[in-house]
Amino acid sequence: MSDAQRDLAARSETPRRIFPPGFVLGAATAAYQIEGAHDADGRGASIWDVFSHTPGRTMGGDTGDVAADHYNRLNDDLDLMQSLGLQAYRFSVSWPRIQADGSGPANLLGIDFYSRLIDGLRERDITPIATLYHWDLPQALEDAGGWPERDTSYRFAEYASIMGNALGDRVAMWTTLNEPWCSAFMGYASGEHAPGRTDDLAALTASHHLNLAHGLALSALRDSVSDPSAQYSVTLNFHGLEPVDSTSPEAIARIDALTHRTFLDPMLNGRLSDRLVSDTQGITDWSFVEPGDLALINQPIDVLGLNYYSSDEVRMRDHAGDDNPTAWPGSRNVEFVPTRRSRTAMGWGIVPEGLETLLVSLSTEFPDLPLMVTENGAAFDDVEERGAVHDEDRVAYLSQHFDAALRAIDRGVDLRGYLVWSLIDNFEWALGYAKRFGIIRVDYETLERTVKDSGTWLADVISSQPRSRPLVEHN
Repeated sequence: MSDAQRDLAARSETPRRIFPPGFVLGAATAAYQIEGAHDADGRGASIWDVFSHTPGRTMGGDTGDVAADHYNRLNDDLDLMQSLGLQAYRFSVSWPRIQADGSGPANLLGIDFYSRLIDGLRERDITPIATLYHWDLPQALEDAGGWPERDTSYRFAEYASIMGNALGDRVAMWTTLNEPWCSAFMGYASGEHAPGRTDDLAALTASHHLNLAHGLALSALRDSVSDPSAQYSVTLNFHGLEPVDSTSPEAIARIDALTHRTFLDPMLNGRLSDRLVSDTQGITDWSFVEPGDLALINQPIDVLGLNYYSSDEVRMRDHAGDDNPTAWPGSRNVEFVPTRRSRTAMGWGIVPEGLETLLVSLSTEFPDLPLMVTENGAAFDDVEERGAVHDEDRVAYLSQHFDAALRAIDRGVDLRGYLVWSLIDNFEWALGYAKRFGIIRVDYETLERTVKDSGTWLADVISSQPRSRPLVEHN
């Protein structure tokens, strides 16, 4: 029995907890990671198409050309969602499926796919949550400079307007961006993910233009969406940060500024983080932030989505490290210490209490802003036997994190929902198909789906909740 399983067994006598009425339980995915059909029906190339087809960029040379073939298996996957009793499904729209080159008129075949997806969800009583950007920038826009170019923000707003006009009568919640930190710093600074650039200044500039895109897209959506009950959100990824020694408070402050305040402060407070500006002064003076930008970015949202997987242990070191590309511009002298915790197959420490701490901290800072866990899950080495998939470690991981969310609710956090990552096994970015996060297994040879024990567990949790249709309601 693993440490995670032992921890779960120790809690087994605790009565099952019930989430508040109207709480939404479901799952999430991303377009490039599951859809496949990379060149079907007018879809253009994204940065991940080009990156994954570049030798040496992804594990095993894997690409998302087929992925889980969700594009061609839509109805079957919708039926699987229904069989699990999902109350909500968070999906992302492939920008190059709507605008092959990132500009111009909409591709009606692309619109049709998402229209059928949304209608299929609604017919099965599953709330649609649509994310406009989950890391699949049209390659044509990257060729023109990508997110470091200001014009990309305006192209994104035009795309948001197209989606709002086309589908704005049926989507319960619109999310502008997913994890802009990853898009900016893992894509343009460390280069470990698409588009694979290694330029600290470009990454910091990209972070601002992603913020600007968020604000412009919110305005475009509000002008184009016809459903007055629709809600608007953004999803940020959060690193739990834990101390190691007396230097850790400084290290935590640096990583918090770069990871969290880069987006929280402009989006929710209408300002740049002083600490961020100070820590990066050797790279930029932030003159790319033009007058009026922060007001454009600081648009009201109805829900803040948060993705949480793990916590990091950090401390300062007395040197700046090597000259290799890093996702932490201006903070090369911060050391990430190997975790002492039990780990997932990704090597990430299992720290459920970090989710509780994060939720309480955000609720304290933004008391009037509802929260939603938009991604939480884990990769493990699943065991398949006789057509069943036994993933006890994933069940334990999810159970512990659900408990952490419930403790946060008991402490007064206004948490509106919890979406498990991910619905099905998928292309895991630069790691290709080597890691599995799904609660449904995908056989990548046959593309056959098998509900894992974790999927059955989630279905049981959902079925135990009060029988009331979950709605994402306006405040």
